[in-house]
Amino acid sequence: MASSLSRLGAALPRARPLAAAARITPRGGRWDSAASRPASLYAWRCQVHSDVKASPAAEPKDGGNSSQNWRIKMLYDGECPLCMREVNMLRERNKSYGTINFVDISSKDYSPEDNQGLDYETAMGRIHAIVSDGTIVTDVEAFRRLYEEVGLGWVYAVTKYEPVATIANAVYGVWAKYRMEVTGRPPLEEVFAARRQAGECKDDKSCKM
Repeated sequence: MASSLSRLGAALPRARPLAAAARITPRGGRWDSAASRPASLYAWRCQVHSDVKASPAAEPKDGGNSSQNWRIKMLYDGECPLCMREVNMLRERNKSYGTINFVDISSKDYSPEDNQGLDYETAMGRIHAIVSDGTIVTDVEAFRRLYEEVGLGWVYAVTKYEPVATIANAVYGVWAKYRMEVTGRPPLEEVFAARRQAGECKDDKSCKM
């Protein structure tokens, strides 16, 4: 019995070693073993990926103090806390439009010559905006023009018509007259005097605002 089994085993084909079978590539050549790839191929692929540079993200349109393609210029009082809330909101909106050029009239660098001759005292009296063609607009119309440039024209749209326009300007006039007191600042006359004094003795620290 044992001899019969040994002869039968000798007649059967021997199975291939497991290691040899692992090297067999399946049909279609889809087996992509990392162990079978040459080291030079990995080095080339790493070099290709390292040479690829991501393109920089597009920068938003300018929403700061200047805009190259501005359509309207807003003259604002940078020392007015309530005013700055609105200015900052418009600045944020302007990042997507780039149509408003913001000019701080309280800055020591403010130049009337660059702003249709509007001096500091005139600009402080009420809101002023300058259209790109040089037209000066004031009061509620200035706000309406500014809001229209950043997609918020609907806010002031009704002020185009009477009697709403007259009423809105009257209300704004009261605000403009008392805004210094409302925001806890000295009266305009004192602010003007202090600014003139600062201009006369700008090299003396005790004279500066």
